[in-house]
Amino acid sequence: MIYYFSGTHNSRHVALRLGSLLGEDVRFIPDTDPYAQTFDVNIDKSMGFVFPVYAWGVPPVVLDFISKLPESIKLPLSEKSAYVWCVATCGDENGMAVEMLKKALLKRGLKLSSSWSIIMPNVYVLLPGFGTDPKELEQKKLQDAIGRIALIGEKIKSKEEECDVHLGSLPRLKTSLVYPIFKKWGVDTKKWHYTDACIGCGKCAKVCPVGNIALLDGHPHWGSDCTSCCACYHVCPTHSAQYGKITKNMGQFFNNA
Repeated sequence: MIYYFSGTHNSRHVALRLGSLLGEDVRFIPDTDPYAQTFDVNIDKSMGFVFPVYAWGVPPVVLDFISKLPESIKLPLSEKSAYVWCVATCGDENGMAVEMLKKALLKRGLKLSSSWSIIMPNVYVLLPGFGTDPKELEQKKLQDAIGRIALIGEKIKSKEEECDVHLGSLPRLKTSLVYPIFKKWGVDTKKWHYTDACIGCGKCAKVCPVGNIALLDGHPHWGSDCTSCCACYHVCPTHSAQYGKITKNMGQFFNNA
């Protein structure tokens, strides 16, 4: 079983490719009832989590999902047949995101056996100093990811235990300082708006992973349940979906692979 969260489809791309390579069922976390999940070590051989790194941490929606997994999913920490792994996608660095996930899993009695990171195109555009990659770098990251996914798939098949993630500089400092700020004040939903360029296509509403956007009078309106994934911004064909003034001159990227 592979559980994943994705906004701009970088992590979705990775999860689906791994699902195909491993012959595993792939489930989108926002569409999955955590209370209904079970994990029988006598039947299931692995459980995987694929997610994007947010502010050097784990997306709150993923942590919330794990915290609600039922008692029936708990496993003895000494159970060798239970192989739990994760893949974190990031534009550059992971920080201590995997460590954060590991602690969340332990609270449910799940021991993280292996973890990997995959560098994917940058998509975060809601703060100064962030933005999309130049097209040449974007394409290089996508090309490099193909081999990386295949390598990770082989390691999961053989149940290798390792931690191969790119922490980056000062990982503990970044995660401990920036992530709490992001989680509390990372997005002001009132800043989301559309411009006169909006054609009412509804792509932003369709792509929102948590159904936070509604079309009213043919135009998008944002609710309060935003995950800061930026999918609505990146998928907009007329660059109409905007966050305050900061995204006006930002680039766009949406993984259609």
